[in-house]
Amino acid sequence: MIKVGDTLPEVTLQEYSEVEGNGCSIGPNPVKVGDAVKGKTIALFGLPGAYTPTCSAKHVPGYVEQAEALKAAGVDEIWCVSVNDAFVMGAWARDQKTGGKVRMLADGSADFAKATGLTLDLTARGMGLRSTRYSMLVKDGKVATLNIEGPGKFEVSDAATLLAQAKG
Repeated sequence: MIKVGDTLPEVTLQEYSEVEGNGCSIGPNPVKVGDAVKGKTIALFGLPGAYTPTCSAKHVPGYVEQAEALKAAGVDEIWCVSVNDAFVMGAWARDQKTGGKVRMLADGSADFAKATGLTLDLTARGMGLRSTRYSMLVKDGKVATLNIEGPGKFEVSDAATLLAQAKG
C-alpha cells in the first residue's frame, strides 16, 4: 500500500470536459499522473463511487466548498479519483458543480486504486472492485500526507482535515 514519501504510480486517468456555452462534451481525455503532478501540490481524494450517498452528500461538496481555502494554503489542484468511467465522472461533475474547483478523474479499470493498494472489494454488493475512501496531499508527485478511512467511515478524508494538513 502507498505510504507517505512514496511517489504516485505512473498510470493514466481519464477526464471528461465540457465545452463552455453549448453543453457539448469533449473527451475522455487522458491524464498521465506523473506528468500532471510535476511541480504541483495536489489535494487528492478517492472514494468508492460517483453518485453514492456519502460521496455525493459530503465528500465532494466539502472539497468544492473548501477549494479557495485549499488554494490559499498552497494547493494547485484538487483531484477526485473514483473507479467509474469518464462519462459518469463528467456527469457527476456537472451535478456537483465542480467546474474550476475539483478535477473529476476517472480510474475506470481501477489501475490507480490497484497501483496504490487503496482498493475496496464491493463485489458482494454488485459494485466490483472500487477505491477505498481516502485523501492525500501530494507534492511534486510524492505523498506528503495520507488519510485512509476505515470501512464505512467518513472521519479523516474530508476537506477540512486535508486543509489543516496543507496549512501545517
